[in-house]
Amino acid sequence: MVKTTLTSSTNENDGGNSVDGSTSRGENKENNDNLSNDIGSRRFEKPIQVADKCMARRIDDTWQLAEIIHIRPSLTDDTGSRYYVHYVGYDRRLDEWLGIDRLKPASVKETNEASIRPDIWSLAENQERKVTRNQKRKHDEINHIQKTYAEMDPTTAALEKEHEAITKVKYIDKVQIGKYEIDAWYYSPFPDEYGKQSKIWICEYCLKYMKYESTFKHHLTICNHKQPPGGEIYRKCSLSVFEVDGKNHKLYCQNMCLLAKLFLDHKTLYFDVEPFLFYQLTEVDEDGCHLVGYFSKEKESADGNNLACLLILPPHQRKGYGKFLIALSYELAKMERKIGSPEKPLSDLGKLTYRSYWSWVLLEALKDFRGTLTVRDLCQMTCITEEDIIGTLQSLNMTKYWKGQHVICVTPKQIEELLSSPEYRKPQITLDTRYLRWSSQKYSQPLKTPQKSK
Repeated sequence: MVKTTLTSSTNENDGGNSVDGSTSRGENKENNDNLSNDIGSRRFEKPIQVADKCMARRIDDTWQLAEIIHIRPSLTDDTGSRYYVHYVGYDRRLDEWLGIDRLKPASVKETNEASIRPDIWSLAENQERKVTRNQKRKHDEINHIQKTYAEMDPTTAALEKEHEAITKVKYIDKVQIGKYEIDAWYYSPFPDEYGKQSKIWICEYCLKYMKYESTFKHHLTICNHKQPPGGEIYRKCSLSVFEVDGKNHKLYCQNMCLLAKLFLDHKTLYFDVEPFLFYQLTEVDEDGCHLVGYFSKEKESADGNNLACLLILPPHQRKGYGKFLIALSYELAKMERKIGSPEKPLSDLGKLTYRSYWSWVLLEALKDFRGTLTVRDLCQMTCITEEDIIGTLQSLNMTKYWKGQHVICVTPKQIEELLSSPEYRKPQITLDTRYLRWSSQKYSQPLKTPQKSK
């Protein structure tokens, strides 16, 4: 194990800072100078070990309590080391490799304060306002707040511990795909000769992965692919979707799974791709079809899932592509006459995207409807499961439990107000079914759509 030994040092007088932390540059820089002076005075007195806790400086220059997960020699500096850290209380997607310049010892006070998970319940008391459980859950998801094992049921906690042990260290920091260099979020089980590289290069057309830039550049000159394999099922303007059968294009789909795992924590599908269909979303220009994201689904799902995995590559997130693919998954379900739901558990981003999409669909269905409408009717209209509908309506405070069943309670004015809010507005990109060229030969029982009252 590589260790870095730093001895205790005196305060450094740098840029006008005095030993006691005062400054001659004006009061507006006092905080920054004091922080710099504090870092200079607090050095590690013994070698850093795995499982040690210290303060780590994140990319936004904030300091968080972190645990040392792994240590390795620097790939660019023969004398230094790199430390893989996990920020205590936060999602593992934020774990990263840091140099010694971004670490400092943690005081007892900082350890105690930072180990307490951020809690908007206490914030609410200070602001004298009520925070609902739904708001707290949304806060945790948006800020990547990780559940503790105590908050999980025993089975989930055991599985989570096993999963964390296997995927604890993320060696690949960056991936180059097309013109984008993307920071990896999670561990992915690439073969060792690739998986231990700090950066890999991936062809955006055939998804072949390489460990050297020179190999990547050469590959681009000989690769004959300009689009995903399989058939194109949707094309409108510059947006195109291809359906790829995991049985017919096994290597491509396996590579897609390995790439996706860099951004999905609980994805477990890597090599058994034959039972799945992959729907590749691309942006089209004169150079070819550039990968944006994808979703996969089982050809025959015993659990009634209409989607297994969903990923939009980070450079293309927050553009409406996630909801577009979700809409496509439900449109295919309608054509198959199947009511379905995404495979659980969803990622934090997945939960937010689905909840927003379900809310918009249900609000649109209720907006122009007059008469009696039940949860089951909504289920038949949208192909969204009753469980997902009830959960969504509850988050919108639009349902009550009365005489053993869930009753929808909402006024047209409430619906209009919700639809006018940014959270439930119309998606940026909508699916135009006129441009969808897809059919299924297997159908379940016909769905019933309730008639609107005149």
